[in-house]
Amino acid sequence: MKKFGIYTLDAIDVAGKTVLLRVDINEPIDRAEDQVTDDTRIRGCVPTIAELRDRGAKVVVLAHQGSDIEYKNYYTLRPHAAVLEKLLGSQVKFIPDVCGPAAQNAIRALQSGEVLLLDNVRFMAEEQTLFERSLKLTHAQQADTLVVRTLAPLADYYVCDAFAAAHRDQPTLCGFEQLLPSAMGRLFEKEYSVISSLMEAPARPCVFVLGGAKIADAFLMMQTVLDRGIADQVLSGGVVANILLAAKGEDIGAASRGFIEKQGYGSFIETAKPLLAKYGDRIVLPVDLAYTENGTRSEAMVGHLPQDSMLVDIGVQTAAMYRAAILAAKTVFVNGPMGIFEQEETEFGTKEVWQSLADTAAYTVVGGGDSVTATNKYHLAAKIDYICTGGGALIRFLSGEELPVVRALRHAAGAFPLD
Repeated sequence: MKKFGIYTLDAIDVAGKTVLLRVDINEPIDRAEDQVTDDTRIRGCVPTIAELRDRGAKVVVLAHQGSDIEYKNYYTLRPHAAVLEKLLGSQVKFIPDVCGPAAQNAIRALQSGEVLLLDNVRFMAEEQTLFERSLKLTHAQQADTLVVRTLAPLADYYVCDAFAAAHRDQPTLCGFEQLLPSAMGRLFEKEYSVISSLMEAPARPCVFVLGGAKIADAFLMMQTVLDRGIADQVLSGGVVANILLAAKGEDIGAASRGFIEKQGYGSFIETAKPLLAKYGDRIVLPVDLAYTENGTRSEAMVGHLPQDSMLVDIGVQTAAMYRAAILAAKTVFVNGPMGIFEQEETEFGTKEVWQSLADTAAYTVVGGGDSVTATNKYHLAAKIDYICTGGGALIRFLSGEELPVVRALRHAAGAFPLD
């Protein structure tokens, strides 16, 4: 069976077969305690692992941990194995190797229904973003990298369940499809389906709430959903809102303006101007903002914002305005917090918006790492209709870009027909 030109798990007979399963279980880690502190992404891939295990596959799990920009952020997947084992209710073997002799021997020794987690694939140079950006290997070339050419001969199938990493063009994500019959896992299938529906036919009014500090992603998404008529309203918060206010000609103060420039976001003020000119009736800006002085929260109306204090949250009036829009909507998509929600004095706006998501009758979708963290902080996961594990992948998907992993999986569907 295919969806979106990609085989699903229903298309492959895995009994007694070795399946390489690429997942995204990149989670916050407490290094001092050697523990995973949030298991959202791990939980997301459990249904696929459990299904493969229960169907008699020999399951070899590949994953990464840590930002792929700085090597110091990498970490072993040993604590993830313990979480997976608890969630699956069965043994998960772990080996501190990716594709060396120890990993190869462990794969060969697997029995049907067993699960093996290999160590962090980003310990391999070819899995790092610097490698990806510098060499720009084709998918055929990725198939000839060490990790792919070593592990592919040991497997019968490749399954990708890492929608959150689908915007990456790296060997364990795009190389195996060149050599093995391939399918997407249940989480990948679900996320693709939900986001496709959001893009194609959202119930209206459709409201996007865009905040946080990942400015390039936010503006790419904003441009796309407005140009395509997907969003009826865009509610802005975080640094995104500060940039939009500056683009409108509002004085956001020297401190906030300086932060924008220091972070290299100054060009987005110019990017925002034509957006506001064209879609000013659909882009909603804060009317008041919060700042802190000596650890105490204060608020000011736009037009009377402080010069020397950073703007760190939306204000009470803006939060009420956003709540009304969310309660009146039929579809709400949120990516990014309204401010620095990690601190008590600056979390009000984010907390109010998230509570509005829980209270609305609209279909609600939350996406991106900080947004998932906020959902869990406020214990609202059960009240959100869909939590998408992807951040960068989600944004690029919403922009209409064919993701590298999607392209690779579609290639495999043609190269290795399973019908």
